[in-house]
Amino acid sequence: MSLPPLHYPWDQVRPQTGETMTLRNGIHWVRMPLPFALNHINLWMLDDESEGRPGWTLVDSGVAIEEIRSAWQTIWQTYAQNHPLRRMLVTHMHPDHVGNTQWLIDQFSDASQPARLWMSATDHLAAQLASKETMGYGGEGAMQFFRAHGLSDTDSLAKIKQRSGYYASMVPEVPRVYRRLMDGMSIRIGQREWRCMVGYGHSPEHMSLFDAQDHVLISGDMLLPRISTNVSVINLEPENDPLGLYLDSLKRLTALPADTLVLPSHGLPFTGIHTRVAELEAHHDERLAEVLQACRQGPQTAAALLPVLFKRDLDLHQTTFAMGESIAHLNYLWHRGELKRHQTSDGIWQFSA
Repeated sequence: MSLPPLHYPWDQVRPQTGETMTLRNGIHWVRMPLPFALNHINLWMLDDESEGRPGWTLVDSGVAIEEIRSAWQTIWQTYAQNHPLRRMLVTHMHPDHVGNTQWLIDQFSDASQPARLWMSATDHLAAQLASKETMGYGGEGAMQFFRAHGLSDTDSLAKIKQRSGYYASMVPEVPRVYRRLMDGMSIRIGQREWRCMVGYGHSPEHMSLFDAQDHVLISGDMLLPRISTNVSVINLEPENDPLGLYLDSLKRLTALPADTLVLPSHGLPFTGIHTRVAELEAHHDERLAEVLQACRQGPQTAAALLPVLFKRDLDLHQTTFAMGESIAHLNYLWHRGELKRHQTSDGIWQFSA
C-alpha cells in the first residue's frame, strides 16, 4: 500500500526574519538566516509560565551572528511582550542550534531568575569540547582525518586546517550549568506536555520533543522534509557507525501517529511522518547500493566516492560534511561485513567488496 504524500498545512507561507508565526496554541515559528548554502533555521517559541507569571521557552537559538541577534531583539520588543525567557531548550550541539544560547539567556531572562539551558548530557559535553577543539569542523585533526580518507586537494586541506576556530566563531560560549534532557522525560511547558525522544547519528544524543495530546513533533534535525539529515563520521570517533544509529532512530519515529505535525529545523512544517521516514530509508538504501557497487569495481576511498554520492558541486563547507557522510556509508557497510578496508603504505584507507 502506497503512503500518502507529504502535506504542508501552511503551504509556502513562512515568517519573515524578525517576525513570528503562530502554528498552534502556544507554539510560534521563528525563521532565522544562516550564512551557509542551507540558508535558514526554524526556531520555536513556546508559551511558558513560572509561578503564574508568563514567560517563554525557546527551542534552539541560531548561530552567533549579528543579523540573528538583531532579529531576536526585534522579536522581543514586538512579539514577546517583554515577558522573560524562562527556559532555553536545545535539541543538539550543532552551531545553528546552540550558538546564541548564552546570549539569549543574558539578554532576555530575568536577572534574578536566569533561564536554564536544557540539553542532553552527551551533546552538552560535545558542545563544550567542540568549542575548544573544533572536532569534525576543522583544524589539524580534521585535516589529517580527511586526508587519510583520500582527500588530496592541497588547497582544501589547507583551508580545513586553518578552520581551527570554526565552531567557536559560531558558538562563543556554551552555558556550563544546564539541566539534563533524557529519553522518555516529560516536560511541562505552558499548557503542553512534551516527551523527549532521543535520536542518534546526526549528533551524539539529539532530543526531539513530542506532544502526544496534540500530535506535534519538534523534530530538530532528525527529520527534515526535503533534504536528508547529515550523518557524518568525525575524527573523534573514526570507526563510528552513525548511519546505523540514525536508521535505527528513524524506525522509532514510525510509532508516532500518522497525522503528527512535524516541526523541522529546516524546511516547512509538514504532515506525513511515515511517508518521510520511508523516503529517507529508501534514499540511504540507494546510496548504500551505489557505494557497494563502486567498491565491487575496485578499492575506493571516501573522497573518490563524493561524485557517486553527491551529484552537484560542493563548496568547502559542504565538502567537509560530504566527506563525513561518505565515510559514514562506508563504515556502515564495513561494520556489516559487506566491505573490508585496508590502509595503504601512505596511510590512506581503502574499502573493497
